[in-house]
Amino acid sequence: MDFLQNLDPSVQFVLFSIVKIAVVFGVTMSFVAYSVLVERKVSAWIQDRVGPNRTAPPAAQFIPILGPFLTRLGIFQPAADGLKFLLKEDFTPSYVRLAYFWLAPAIAVIPAFMTLAVIPFGSTLGNPGNKMVIADLDVGILYTFGIVSLGVYGIVLAGYAANSKYPFLGGIRSTAQMISYEIAMGMSVVSVFLLVGDLNLSKVIEYQAHGGWLVFKQPLAFVIFLVAAFAETNRLPFDLPESESELVGGYHTEYSSMKFALFFLGEYANMIASSAMMVTLFFGGWTLPFIGEPASGLLGGLLHIGIFVAKMVVFMVMFIWVRWMFPRFRYDQLMDLGWRRFIPLALANILVTALVVAFVNR
Repeated sequence: MDFLQNLDPSVQFVLFSIVKIAVVFGVTMSFVAYSVLVERKVSAWIQDRVGPNRTAPPAAQFIPILGPFLTRLGIFQPAADGLKFLLKEDFTPSYVRLAYFWLAPAIAVIPAFMTLAVIPFGSTLGNPGNKMVIADLDVGILYTFGIVSLGVYGIVLAGYAANSKYPFLGGIRSTAQMISYEIAMGMSVVSVFLLVGDLNLSKVIEYQAHGGWLVFKQPLAFVIFLVAAFAETNRLPFDLPESESELVGGYHTEYSSMKFALFFLGEYANMIASSAMMVTLFFGGWTLPFIGEPASGLLGGLLHIGIFVAKMVVFMVMFIWVRWMFPRFRYDQLMDLGWRRFIPLALANILVTALVVAFVNR
């Protein structure tokens, strides 16, 4: 510790940023792996099945009680799934557009991790300068929507590169769907920043620490953002770009092995990013309501991270639960909801919020 304290402040900043990037990446990858397990367990429970309960390394059988218990929980299943993706044959059809075919999975997964860079997942850790955010940008929300809009390119490229009708239809559907709901999602947060008066996500959390969670002040904006998040992540009831009953698998029909795993990883990473964004914008981030000033110090910083992660887990479970409880929308219903319902509602919400802010600040 003395060695670190004697380093130049800029070097300390770089080292601490590298540690934060590594931790966020590792935690996100672990969340993705075990979100898949939770999804399989939740779907099994809803459908009165057992779910994964067999996969385990040979050593697990020699651990008397804990080994069988963890095996029944399916705790080793994500490791087996990851190993399967790594060792599976990577087959590339001869008729695809090769450069785009290889590029699409990477473009699909990178924006989700870039979005996580500006989300404050805690207050500070020990030193007040050690902010629990990788990049504390003053225009964090603009950066977020700019990066999120890039995610559609991966899916469009996948549909185009496959040179096949079902992936192409899935890519076209995704283009229209994601562009439509990006507008509603972006407009829903305008009212939030009219109240806060700042585009910095850390300032949004500070506002909620003293003025109450914004979900109580902007419930309509939260509902619009929530539904748009389902559409942006291609989750049921809005999974039209990959609907198995119509398009076989949609834009990733021709993909296998690790390239398919990257699309899978991108979907769950987008769910994590959307959940973190909803926690930040509407549910106080790492704060709790009705407890006054947030705690400080090392233990307080760890507590804030735990609070943020707990809230995020609630939204992840909701994403999973909705998938297995609601039927898929028709495509005309999907577009009607976005253009004729949510965009006018978001506009009306912005107008009302602007009038209230102008009246209060007179």
